[in-house]
Amino acid sequence: MHETDMTKALILTVRDWWEAQPKQPPVEKVHLVVGQFTCVEPAGLQFAFDAQTQGTFLDGAELVIRETPLIAFCLTCQAEYRPQVGQHYACPDCDAPMVEIRSGRELKIDRVEYRQ
Repeated sequence: MHETDMTKALILTVRDWWEAQPKQPPVEKVHLVVGQFTCVEPAGLQFAFDAQTQGTFLDGAELVIRETPLIAFCLTCQAEYRPQVGQHYACPDCDAPMVEIRSGRELKIDRVEYRQ
């Protein structure tokens, strides 16, 4: 389950930021952007986050996950399309292979909300 390792990295990143703050404010929410093509399960991330933050500076903080769809661009048709993850990735109009991905590979912290 690579969600566990990703959650550990997420917590360490937020902790580094939090420790650099002068007053170390209570974190209320961590907003995460997860692309559909990362093959990361949001439910797995949520479970790992809840389990790994118990008793830490993030205990009680909410993990807010925003998923972004897989959007590819066909160089032949010069048009965007949405491939089905795990199925046929080629352009639905001309069957050209997926070469350019415009969205869906994101995995990043968007922002952290905290009380002042």
